Amino acid sequence: MVHALVFVLATGFLLIPGTGSAKEKIRIGMVENVILLPWGIELPARIDTGASKSSLGGLDLKVDGEMAEFKLPLKYGGLQLRLPILEWRHVRSPGGRERRPVVEMELCLGSKRIRTKVNVTDRSQMKYPLIVGRNVLREDFVVDVKKAYVVKPDCIHESDSQGR
Repeated sequence: MVHALVFVLATGFLLIPGTGSAKEKIRIGMVENVILLPWGIELPARIDTGASKSSLGGLDLKVDGEMAEFKLPLKYGGLQLRLPILEWRHVRSPGGRERRPVVEMELCLGSKRIRTKVNVTDRSQMKYPLIVGRNVLREDFVVDVKKAYVVKPDCIHESDSQGR
């Protein structure tokens, strides 16, 4: 009996009401294309299970009261965004600790629409303009570290979004 319980817990196949089974999770790779909604901007994202929160690259970041103003990289349309700042976060980065504004966005990853918080920082020197962290991944996804671009963003059929 104890061995069966250990197997169930280790494999994640224990069914708890409201959590779903491991089979329902979407398998994704270490890099996936993500669509920023409602703008329809598709960009590559590094899937980072080591990051607790997601991070979006914003150029020319300015804070105007309670609003964050920034541009997306020209390569991805250069759209100017102005979004309310929900909070400020201290984030560890290669350059040390940084204080970053956090905004709410809706992302399309695979077939899932996810409303989530992202911190905004200049990622122009990084390969990927978006880091998708555990705040997005925790319930709906399994990451296959040997693969990239496993799913295409397609949220046309899913109308409800989940807060994260």
